[in-house]
Amino acid sequence: MQSHQYAGLPGRLSAPPPGWTTRADVVVIGSGIAGLTAALRVRAEAPSLSVLVVTKTVLNAGSTQWAQGGIAAALGEGDTPEEHEVDTLVAGAGACDREAVRVLVTEGPDAVRELIGLGTNFDHHDGVLSLTREGGHHRDRIAHAGGDATGAEIQRALIAAVELDPRIEVIQHALAVDLLLDAAGAVAGVTLHVLGEGQKDGVGAVHCRAVILASGGLGQVFNQTTNPAVSTGDGMALALRAGAVLRDLEFVQFHPTVMYLGPDSRGQQPLISEAVRGEGAFLVDWAGNRFMQGQHELADLAPRDVVAKAITRRMIEEGKPHMWLDARHLGAAFWEKRFPTILATCRSHGVDPAVDLIPVAPAQHYASGGVLTDLFGRSSIAGLYATGEVACSGVHGANRLASNSLLEGLVFSRRIAAVLPGELRPWSTPAVDVRRPGLVDESVRADVQRTMTERVGVLRSAAGMTEAAIALSGLLAAGAGAVGPEQWEATNLLAISAALAQAASRREETRGSHWREDFPERDDARMAGHFDTVLSDGELFTVFRPSPATDDVVVAATHPTTEH
Repeated sequence: MQSHQYAGLPGRLSAPPPGWTTRADVVVIGSGIAGLTAALRVRAEAPSLSVLVVTKTVLNAGSTQWAQGGIAAALGEGDTPEEHEVDTLVAGAGACDREAVRVLVTEGPDAVRELIGLGTNFDHHDGVLSLTREGGHHRDRIAHAGGDATGAEIQRALIAAVELDPRIEVIQHALAVDLLLDAAGAVAGVTLHVLGEGQKDGVGAVHCRAVILASGGLGQVFNQTTNPAVSTGDGMALALRAGAVLRDLEFVQFHPTVMYLGPDSRGQQPLISEAVRGEGAFLVDWAGNRFMQGQHELADLAPRDVVAKAITRRMIEEGKPHMWLDARHLGAAFWEKRFPTILATCRSHGVDPAVDLIPVAPAQHYASGGVLTDLFGRSSIAGLYATGEVACSGVHGANRLASNSLLEGLVFSRRIAAVLPGELRPWSTPAVDVRRPGLVDESVRADVQRTMTERVGVLRSAAGMTEAAIALSGLLAAGAGAVGPEQWEATNLLAISAALAQAASRREETRGSHWREDFPERDDARMAGHFDTVLSDGELFTVFRPSPATDDVVVAATHPTTEH
């Protein structure tokens, strides 16, 4: 099963030739938990190697900083990696790689302990690590910090460790433009555009022996997202143009409880962490009915795709733009101690969760697909590794289990570092780049986001995605009147949107976070497998790779039940 369209996508971004060069053994693109862990662990495994970390704005501006709920691992009394594995497989709706999941849950506890040893101050109660529960988990296994500021605390500890290592160089305010490839098609470097203080320092080239992509997700493809402004799919687009395989892009998770700010709100929206429901909050409709009862055994703590779909259905049924989250019974004192960040955000928008219902609606949250990797982060391009949200390690399947994202970045970055020094390629010379350059104008960005939100958002259909394909293909002809970061970002967004829409149109079923109104049932007979997308001569090719479906019905039935 193969499809292709979108002829005319650029093979590389139009950019001026590099005006400066530098070199490092390993370049890490991204500065969240995945990128900084990779940098630190590579240096720990091979102290002779030089590492350059490239970040789009500043070190703490990525998605890790915004993670509220916490990091999942079997750290509590009575919990086991096997139980964590079952919950992950069930949430992944038959699309997980079992071996990858097993790696995540078995190596996760030690990885979190190492993070604690690095100086991360997780919350404790009476000297015991505090653990809570989120959607899809049958145990309390979410470690958190600062109540609801887990990501910020992890980021602080990692940045402090990086700053202590003189052989980790950091370049901030740098957009990775394209990979440099040698005559064999392997990584030989990367081009960057660095913004100086008040001036554009322009494009330069970093020659290197390996690149680790840790650049995060693609949230800005949609009108509303929990992702920061830097999440424009740059790493995925860069890998796609270099010839890497992208897998399962159609599995985009929409977080069910994002604060609704009105029909015209755009960009990053306030997330109301699943941990709030883990502490006892529940969803109600406009009549005050608890509509998650009877929808799933875990009710309000069902996996995210189940909750997002239930909210969307009720919104459609009632003709309302959002539903409500009721956390009033938790009380002001509890809110101030457990969720101070969320409390402040809600109050800044005129809602006091201790006395008011919180308006919530689904919004884009996480990309479960990305650059296809093996169990050690290797992509299909020699010398290119990927970790974190930019990667498709096989862990998340069709729907990410809550708080597995920070753990994935931590575990698989450690695994990359364990093998990279022993297989590091010799220095090579970049070949003449014969890929066709191109750009679209920054003005198409709003059209891309509107098209994806309306046609390839929470609820999808063949008719809507055909309209999306026509619209996106038309935008390819827009051209660009200038060359610069705004045009590069817009081109990246368009390329990833096209790849995502094409994969989504091919998956003719409803599975996990991929919801087709014209194919409302899961179809293991035809659709058990993955959709891989590559770019060749300006065209996207999407190929179906069949695989045995994960028997999550069986594992769900045999899961030990626990009371919360």
